[in-house]
Amino acid sequence: MNVDRHPGGRLRAALGWCGQVLSWVVILGFTAIITISVLIPRIGGATPYVILTSSMQSAMPPGTLVVAKPVDPETLGVGTVITYQLNSGDPTVVTHRITEVSITSTGEYRFQTKGDANDAADAKLVRPVQVKGERWYYVPYVGYLTNLVTGSQRQVFTMVVVVGLFGYAAWMFLGAVRDRRRKATATTTVTTTATISETERELVDA
Repeated sequence: MNVDRHPGGRLRAALGWCGQVLSWVVILGFTAIITISVLIPRIGGATPYVILTSSMQSAMPPGTLVVAKPVDPETLGVGTVITYQLNSGDPTVVTHRITEVSITSTGEYRFQTKGDANDAADAKLVRPVQVKGERWYYVPYVGYLTNLVTGSQRQVFTMVVVVGLFGYAAWMFLGAVRDRRRKATATTTVTTTATISETERELVDA
């Protein structure tokens, strides 16, 4: 005997399954974003930035999350993408590609940079003290999400989201276990009832 013959039961089961799949997709998506934008940079000693202009299209359009890792400026060469301060000590940064490396008469390195989508090179040469890091990796458009929360709020938000996601995942897992047990109990009950009915029928026939 099948307890799910009613169409409404099958529909509810299908909707429940779709809801669980969607929930896990959302959980995995948020986990991935937190991992690439916060956890990996922190473990690797890198810093995440968000591309706000179109100077590095098409590879890094506006909204791209770019993670820069500290580097010895003397190891940088032509073709390397770096994140640097517009002016030393200024928090405003730019992520462009090195097109030329030169050394001054005093032995200090200078870097000519240019955005991939720009027609002309940047007006000012970059000094080693301005370099924040070399591009480690980047993810297009993810920066729009991470840019909503900045500074100390990002750490609090990250902890809240992580705890919330793991809590929700545990709740979903426990719910699935309860559903399986209920189905197993219902199946056992139906089987037992059917067996009793068969026994009673045999006794009547006898």
